[in-house]
Amino acid sequence: MTEHAKIARDNFLAGYNCAQAVFCAFEDETGIDHETALKLSSSFGGGIGKLREVCGAFSGAAAVLGALYGYTDVADQEKKVAHYALIQQLAERFKAEHGTVICRELLSGIKTSKSSAPEERTPEYYKERPCAAFVVTAAEILDEIIAEKSK
Repeated sequence: MTEHAKIARDNFLAGYNCAQAVFCAFEDETGIDHETALKLSSSFGGGIGKLREVCGAFSGAAAVLGALYGYTDVADQEKKVAHYALIQQLAERFKAEHGTVICRELLSGIKTSKSSAPEERTPEYYKERPCAAFVVTAAEILDEIIAEKSK
């Protein structure tokens, strides 16, 4: 397990949502301060605000890639295409490990609440939820992509 993956897992187990766990694990890479990183990634937990849509660990990873390699010139189609291809690569690697990037599918068979209130983080919660594995996978894929891009 990479150092970033350990930090992401520990963040999740400390109570961060899945997106925060991943995004904040890469503060050393993005240069974004902790409070800002927490705020920027806070909306994406639980499949975006507990809507169970796109996995928060995946969203946090995509946000890291945006912070590191995103485009700023909306007219630069080449950079936009390259960035979207990078996000699609992230998705393919995540799907290769877990089958999907959709939160509700990843949590299929696990009782989840439709309430906007987060579930209490108890030992049973962590035992039942596979989310710690998802944040580890997302962080490990990010480390691979960052290493590949730095060659």
